[in-house]
Amino acid sequence: MRLRLADRPAPRGGNISSMERKGQTVMVVDDEPTIVEVVSRYLERAGFEVRTAADGPSAIAAAIRQPPDLIVLDLMLPEIGGLEVMRILTEVEKLDSAVILLTSKSEESDRLVGLRRGADDYVVKPFSPAELVARVEAVLRRGHGRADQGTGPIEIGDLVIDPASRIVSRAGAEIALTQLEFDLLAFLAARPGQAFSRDQLMEHVWGSDGFSDTGTVTVHVRRLRAKLGEEEEGPDLIETIWGIGYRFRP
Repeated sequence: MRLRLADRPAPRGGNISSMERKGQTVMVVDDEPTIVEVVSRYLERAGFEVRTAADGPSAIAAAIRQPPDLIVLDLMLPEIGGLEVMRILTEVEKLDSAVILLTSKSEESDRLVGLRRGADDYVVKPFSPAELVARVEAVLRRGHGRADQGTGPIEIGDLVIDPASRIVSRAGAEIALTQLEFDLLAFLAARPGQAFSRDQLMEHVWGSDGFSDTGTVTVHVRRLRAKLGEEEEGPDLIETIWGIGYRFRP
């Protein structure tokens, strides 16, 4: 039986070397002091530097002043909600911090909006702090270069994917992608014609250890197709293989 967050003691140790996390910063944004305290303790034990905020305005100001590597962001915040905080930081301030959303079961629609706006993952309350740390590690492990940075540019018609610079352009116009969108596109494009299940994509692109909902893949593929202008370009470059997953059309 899974314990509620407040019932779980802080870990006394683990297999994760804190040296591997040195310099990586996680901001925990939640108006529930117990959640902030326990999650911060688990993250610090895992070797992360942790900063906290209890409301939307404080989170925005702190993130702009010193951008974290990842933000654990509650959707239900006082004054400014989590979705608006995320919009301001990503669209207005152009920060590229990774985001993991904290949601309740009743916030499914907001959760999907968050994923479409570029959130990397989500955790539903009540949750296991150890699971949240594992998801933080998975997102940051993927980081800025998980998908084939060592290869040269990939050109498909008027689409150019450059893993080294992490720039995607079509017909000479740059397409703004999130870290996850780029990693997903680069991974599939580097393996044209090869079909991957959602579980395989979670493992290779998200770096998931089995915690995440594979529906996240579907949301990111849909958003990526829209940004690539698939509706106007005829057959999808990322093709759905019913009952299996997706493949990149050669």
